[in-house]
Amino acid sequence: MSENTFEFKYEKKVLPQKVFNLGLTLLIVGLIGIIIGFIVNSARTSFNLVILMSWLASIGIGSLFFIGIEYLTGAVWSVPFRRVAEINSAIIWVLPFLIIPILLNIHSLYHWTHTEAVQTDAILKHKSPYLNESFFYIRIIIILVIWYLFYFLFNNNSRQQDNNPNQNFTRKNITVSAIFMPIFAITLTIFAIDWLMSLEPHWYSTIFGVYYFAGTFLAALGAFTFASILLNENGFLAEGLGQDHYYSMGALLFAFTNFWAYIAFSQFMLIWYANLPEETFWYIMRGTGSWLYFSIGLIFVKFIVPYILLLPQPAKMDPKRLKIAAIWILFAHYYDLYWIIMPTYSKNSLPLSWFEIATLIFGIGILVCSFYIFSKRTNLIPIGDPKLKRGLEFHL
Repeated sequence: MSENTFEFKYEKKVLPQKVFNLGLTLLIVGLIGIIIGFIVNSARTSFNLVILMSWLASIGIGSLFFIGIEYLTGAVWSVPFRRVAEINSAIIWVLPFLIIPILLNIHSLYHWTHTEAVQTDAILKHKSPYLNESFFYIRIIIILVIWYLFYFLFNNNSRQQDNNPNQNFTRKNITVSAIFMPIFAITLTIFAIDWLMSLEPHWYSTIFGVYYFAGTFLAALGAFTFASILLNENGFLAEGLGQDHYYSMGALLFAFTNFWAYIAFSQFMLIWYANLPEETFWYIMRGTGSWLYFSIGLIFVKFIVPYILLLPQPAKMDPKRLKIAAIWILFAHYYDLYWIIMPTYSKNSLPLSWFEIATLIFGIGILVCSFYIFSKRTNLIPIGDPKLKRGLEFHL
């Protein structure tokens, strides 16, 4: 039977209400903790919100990148799972609700927002045409609008194809993907520089945008892999999906774990070798006091552990190990963002308490609720995609 006459019988299933109840409970508990946090220590809570916002942005925009890559490469193994990435990408709609309270406390976060500091600092004065509040607000609005535009284009074409299995929708998304890729690179780099790198406005790193991208795509892959396997195991996707498909997920997780390690080492090596004070101080902050142990921990948490988990070939096809690795990688990215952001708040010691736990619980609640809500609005499989038959029959 040709792809043009292929008929796929699919019965849409809605996730159990208990999934939403779990997410809502986590969200409410976390939100209460954040509100108390703002009352007790608004600066520390704001720093934690920057971590959370950057983590969720990684999952959302990284999922859009995954969708674009699939269309451009013509991959077939991922087609039965692509709708999971589309649902995950919807998390970007939550970002403004996190950004607004951050901006209300922007002076507690960013040194360059203080006029008196800029006037007495030659470096900040030199950077002020870019690092100023008005332009900062404009950039984030433009970036979000661009991301929302591509979210709409990708998802609208994909979902229209469910009702009208026309190849033209695939061609449109291939074109959209080609346009999206360079824009994604630029906007993600600006986002990383604005929200993360400018916390230390004297610091220079020409590779930081790539560093954030590596973690971003890893986080998106982790969320995609965990949700895809969990849905498939519980009968929400299609029959016949299994180890051959899982291997591609595991291989991507393994490859980008190595890619992140390569970029992280490259950034460190270049800064260490150049030995310029405006660069080295950033690593010195993370190499003193209790931050030293946290920095060493990053090597194990984000590289060595997932590397060992995913190294054997059978591990890349084992759904249980893949779910563990996916969850680990998701939290490893949160760990990484904490390592990037929190030394600005506490330079001498590692701050860990209920502030950080409440924010993370809130973030998990957002992820679960968002997935439940957006999954109800669409099929969990792109039933009109002309590559679906090959995707279902995919074998290594």
